[in-house]
Amino acid sequence: MNKTNDHCVVSLDNVIFTWPGNESPTIDIPSLTIKRGEHLFIKGPSGCGKSTLLGLLTGINSATSGNVSILGQELSKLTATRRDKFRADNIGYIFQQFNLLPYLSVIENVTLPCRFSSLRRQQSENDLNQQAKELLSRLHISPHLLGRPVVELSIGQQQRVAAARALIGRPQVIIADEPTSSLDHDNRTAFIEVLLEQVNKVGSTLLFVSHDPTLETLFDRTINLTEVNKVGEM
Repeated sequence: MNKTNDHCVVSLDNVIFTWPGNESPTIDIPSLTIKRGEHLFIKGPSGCGKSTLLGLLTGINSATSGNVSILGQELSKLTATRRDKFRADNIGYIFQQFNLLPYLSVIENVTLPCRFSSLRRQQSENDLNQQAKELLSRLHISPHLLGRPVVELSIGQQQRVAAARALIGRPQVIIADEPTSSLDHDNRTAFIEVLLEQVNKVGSTLLFVSHDPTLETLFDRTINLTEVNKVGEM
């Protein structure tokens, strides 16, 4: 049963996560809440558990103990299959390593989430391919690249394709793990503008991990993971 209120999208309660084979946890967060529509900037030094936290929020990782609730759903109560469906329906994820499928074209990679999620397909404003083309155009991806295998693109172009894939279908939560690390100044600016425009348009909640301090002022709130994760105190 969904117990979180309508204003809370993310809730962590006494969450501990320990990698198999490790004696000490990577994550030990007594409490963390993120409100609906909030734009949250998450920072912290390398190795402090930022990517591990994102894995917990998407259900890719399961907490060793404690409760992780997203959109009122306790992830521990879902089977692995239902967690996958929940993630596909509700979360757009920009992976640090992109996770694009090399044998698919640019446009096929972008529309892929809507092939797995009927909910996101229904929430697409226009024809699926047309929405993908519009997002890619806003992210400075030339139309002549859309039918090419994604491996033929530069690293920076692949990063922008990964961003378009996360945004398509209007997911309620957008999670971005170092999404501007491979972008030059102009493309970084275009990326941030499109990202914020899209999340504001549909009221999505944005969780943005970055080492770039120049972006921090664009967000509603900042958390330093070393301050909320008790492991960082050791």
